[in-house]
Amino acid sequence: MGKGMRAGKKKSPGVSQKKMMGGGGQAQQMAALNAMQQKMGDLQDELNAKEFETSAGGGAVTVKMNGQKELLSLNIDPDVMDPEDPEMLQDLIIVAINEAIRQIEETSSREMESLTAGLGLPPGLL
Repeated sequence: MGKGMRAGKKKSPGVSQKKMMGGGGQAQQMAALNAMQQKMGDLQDELNAKEFETSAGGGAVTVKMNGQKELLSLNIDPDVMDPEDPEMLQDLIIVAINEAIRQIEETSSREMESLTAGLGLPPGLL
């Protein structure tokens, strides 16, 4: 047996050690991962800047929020301002804000899933 050779072990003809270790595609995988991270960052910036407007009570209360879930505006129809029933107005405001947050989260999730669809990741991972 030759120096450094073990019984039963043969070097694969024509296959480099780098390819056997999977190194040939590793640089491509890292480049693809970096590109994906850049796309995700760009998409997140786009979503953060996007505005979402919702209303409650047939338009009696309207809220506008950005993708960062910051309240940008709140409009209340003066006709719903009943001093005898402030709870109704409070409820309408809560409903409108919660609906805007739901829309932001749904849009963000849908956009991220479409970006990562080809990766074969489990749903909700990103």
